[in-house]
Amino acid sequence: MLDGLGRLFTLLAGSDWEVTDPNRQIILDSVEQAYAPLIHDGLVMDSVNGRAISRGYLTTDDRQVMRGDHFHGQQLIAAIALLAAGASPAERDRWHARIKGWIERDTVSPILTARQFGVADLARLHTVAASPVPAAPEPTGHRLFAAMDRAVHRRPGFTVNIAMASDRIAHYECGNGENPRGWHTGAGMVSWWAGASDQYTDWYWPTVDWYRLPGTTVSTKRLADREGGEWGEARPDARWVGGTTDGEYAALGQHLKGLGSTLQARKSWFCVADAVICLGAGISCADGVPVETVVDNRNLGEAGTQRFTRAGNWAHLEDHGGWVLLDGEPRVLREDRTGAWSDINTGSTPERRTRRWQTLWLDHGTDPADATYAYLLMPRASRRAVARRAADRRWLSVLANDAGRQAVTVPSLGCTAANFWRAGTAGPLTASAGASVLTVRRGRTATLCVSEPPRTGRPLEIIWHRPVRGVVRADESVDVLSAGRRLRVRVTPGEACATHVCEVTLD
Repeated sequence: MLDGLGRLFTLLAGSDWEVTDPNRQIILDSVEQAYAPLIHDGLVMDSVNGRAISRGYLTTDDRQVMRGDHFHGQQLIAAIALLAAGASPAERDRWHARIKGWIERDTVSPILTARQFGVADLARLHTVAASPVPAAPEPTGHRLFAAMDRAVHRRPGFTVNIAMASDRIAHYECGNGENPRGWHTGAGMVSWWAGASDQYTDWYWPTVDWYRLPGTTVSTKRLADREGGEWGEARPDARWVGGTTDGEYAALGQHLKGLGSTLQARKSWFCVADAVICLGAGISCADGVPVETVVDNRNLGEAGTQRFTRAGNWAHLEDHGGWVLLDGEPRVLREDRTGAWSDINTGSTPERRTRRWQTLWLDHGTDPADATYAYLLMPRASRRAVARRAADRRWLSVLANDAGRQAVTVPSLGCTAANFWRAGTAGPLTASAGASVLTVRRGRTATLCVSEPPRTGRPLEIIWHRPVRGVVRADESVDVLSAGRRLRVRVTPGEACATHVCEVTLD
């Protein structure tokens, strides 16, 4: 779409057929609002690549091209470079800065020599790379795509992507003989990059254990290829999926219902400065098989020798990062797995390769009832930093972790966050109905962010039991009912899981 419209905008500029419809700006705005947040160091995150994650190699004109996350990302980057010719000068400069940054940081699959491009696209990208505009770094911040159950959390040195599913968004996409085993890619899969990485490029999908995708909670019940149906038919009957964000931190939640399974769980991710706090509760199943939460599953390459350390309640993987286990004893496995792209795509090559995997998971047992978990993901953290965090009992308090509420507070960050699966109280926060709530204190001011992931559109009340001196501003959807000894607001949320904000000064 971006490539085709870019060609039309550029070709027709200055002619009698120039595209002047004001809605043209929607396409231009989408570059920075919709596409760029899903590009990391030249790749586009596989959580939005659908069944294309299974395609593998493409042979064309005697050239073999790997159609992975970098391939798709480079298609987008070339399209953005083309569309820039029809953008405003300010937009063009910003986009060229982003493109130049992606070009410089994509050391896994260099863009300027990408075999998928013809002369014109390569010439255009080389021109941007040689331009005087400074290369833009990867931004920091949080971007929640509430309408498609995806979230991206960016911090200095790492990027995390979370993929969920709901009655709006399927567990996975399959069809045309592609991606028949993507069953759990929407079951809370957590993908992450600690700098430039070929983690998901290097034969990830042909060799991964499809029942142990990172971050997911799954029944180990064996599933048929194309389980649940093709072309988006496999949608769970789950409504409460979404969250809220202030643009830096976030509270995310998923009412998980297993594909072809009786599994149910409440999963929350609280995204903060250097970690993602992962909570699970209400994990119940009656499939007659074990249920697992996969803390992580890292692709170590062809014969990876990265050192894995486990000490007490923490673990660390050299060159990757670490985990702090707050609840439950993890199991650990390092194994070699072999697969072919043709195993997951009828149109792909039968060549088989082996990759080494480091897996860390929690076993909830067979047919669990209201099982829980709690752990921290610390991408790119050193072994010393992970050990220090594990020993620091004051950094984090888990305020609630059950089927009704999941909530945490991180005092040093001034952050308290909660997912209310129904009306209730967690720490200093009370909600009159299902809601996602985030409070962040910065100096003498604080921001209250609220969303309503069930999307009923009905008003709800939030109470923050914290002395408040005054209200600085509030969205039109937020009515301040009282302030002083506590803050009480009524939110009229609409049905889009939008974040509604109230900023206050503290007493």
